[in-house]
Order: sequence, then C-alpha cells, then structure tokens
Amino acid sequence: MTFEVGDKAYVPNHGVGIVKEIKSVDLGGQEYKMYVIKILDNGLTYSVPVDGVGANGIREVIPMSAVEKVYEVLRDKDTPADKQTWNRRYREYMNKIKTGDPLEVAAVLRELARLKAEKTLSFGERKMYDQAHSLIVQELAVAKDVDEQIIKDEIEAIFTT
Repeated sequence: MTFEVGDKAYVPNHGVGIVKEIKSVDLGGQEYKMYVIKILDNGLTYSVPVDGVGANGIREVIPMSAVEKVYEVLRDKDTPADKQTWNRRYREYMNKIKTGDPLEVAAVLRELARLKAEKTLSFGERKMYDQAHSLIVQELAVAKDVDEQIIKDEIEAIFTT
C-alpha cells in the first residue's frame, strides 16, 4: 500500500490523518523513506517507514461501500453483551481498538453504549467509550465526506432507539 502527499490514512489508536510529506531519513548510515502523517483530531505528527505501513496497521480510510457495515455493527442488538470482568473486557476492547478494524472499533463502541444505557460508566469505561466514538466518527465523516456532527447525530440516534 502506498500513499501520496495529501492522501488520507487511518492510523490505529489515533484516527484519520493526512500524509503531509514523504521524506528520507538517514539512520546509522541506512536511508529510510518515511511518511509523515498529521492526525486530524489532535494535530499529532506521526512518522512511519514506507516499508512498515502494513505492519503498523496504517491503511486507507474505509470506502463508502463499507460504511453501511459499520452502521450494521452499531445497530446489532442480537449479539450478547460481554459479561467478563472489567479488566478482561478492557484488555479485549483495547486489542480490538488497536487493530484499527472499523468493525471491531464499532463493536467496542456498541458494547460500551449498551453498558452506558444501563449504568453510569466508570472513568476507564468512559475514556474507552470516548476513544472508540471519536475513531468511528472521524473515519465515517471522512469516508462519507460530511461534517463530524452529522455522524455523531446518526450514532446517537442508533443508540437511543
């Protein structure tokens, strides 16, 4: 997978970013080509070797054809809730978020939204909910080329019905 300057890319755990430059870096006499990606949400600059893009989970933003699958995961009320202890769920949810797979991140968001409807989330649960929500909102907004508030409203409508 290759990117050009100006392309949008999804960086796991950080969200959607724009490739700002492709530069060469000399490390110990070895020259490496690096993508410099600026994360849209927080302005973080993320550098990754061109050869390591796939291994790091960096990928293109999901195509419009996959957006509906994410909404299906969010709407799914048939999947049983995870009844493990919070420590185990936390590890499982973090692993899902780290994959960068939008369907996995949506599943985490759905589970935490269900839990939120039942009780007040703990600090850790709330933080993870916010992270999953932010990642999904960013990617869907870029994929659909709409404002993030529209996606937030759509997700809120799914969880309130």
